[in-house]
Amino acid sequence: MTMSTPIESLVKYKKPELVSKNTENSPKAWSLKASPQQPAISDPVPPPPKPKRPSSNAIKQQTEDLLNSILPPREWMENNQLWIQQVSSTQCSRSDITHLQETLDLKLQQRQARDTGICPARRELYTQCFDELIRQVTINCAERGVLLLRVRDETRMTIAAYQTLYESSVALGMKKALQAEQQKKGTEKKIAELENEKRELERQLNEQKAKCEEIERRENDRRQVEEKKRTDKIQLLNRTNQQLKAQLNAIIAPK
Repeated sequence: MTMSTPIESLVKYKKPELVSKNTENSPKAWSLKASPQQPAISDPVPPPPKPKRPSSNAIKQQTEDLLNSILPPREWMENNQLWIQQVSSTQCSRSDITHLQETLDLKLQQRQARDTGICPARRELYTQCFDELIRQVTINCAERGVLLLRVRDETRMTIAAYQTLYESSVALGMKKALQAEQQKKGTEKKIAELENEKRELERQLNEQKAKCEEIERRENDRRQVEEKKRTDKIQLLNRTNQQLKAQLNAIIAPK
């Protein structure tokens, strides 16, 4: 993958090499041109030669090919030129391990990586450190390096699954928060409407109470007036009755 100038990494790389953009002039193209197609052989095929012990150069080339498959070379464009940088195949010493640990601690401090929780900077640096350890192990034992590669890929898959789960949880949490906020606004609006309705009902209740009190006052006044009229009428009838009784007694009394 072509990118801009690569950043400094904990993985040890070789010196960058300039790659020609013209594939016709590339060494691979020359090798293809220089090796013409072999004619078909009709004679009986001779028996294969006895296997020879691979030379040190062949072992080194196999190691480099394996390292390039585990840690692909970095490519970038600079001044319209394509540069490539392959991972180093040089064996490491104990001092290199110590230097790697010190560099890791220094970069963690420089990038202000958090000690706990989710931290992209800390994850990136530890990933580079693990890749460097795979490179060092692969040089000494290819099988062990391939096994560590499986462990690395499985760890990345697990982290990616957890990251997807985390992002889904965050999205769901945001959705629930928005729904809760909308429900809160709806509830607040309904509360305001109910409070307005309550105030309106209280106003109507006060009006009805005032009307009721006015009706009771008028009815009491009317009842008092009627009571007074009735009392006056009774008193008048009693006086009339007394007068008539007195007149009747006067008429009936013997002379």
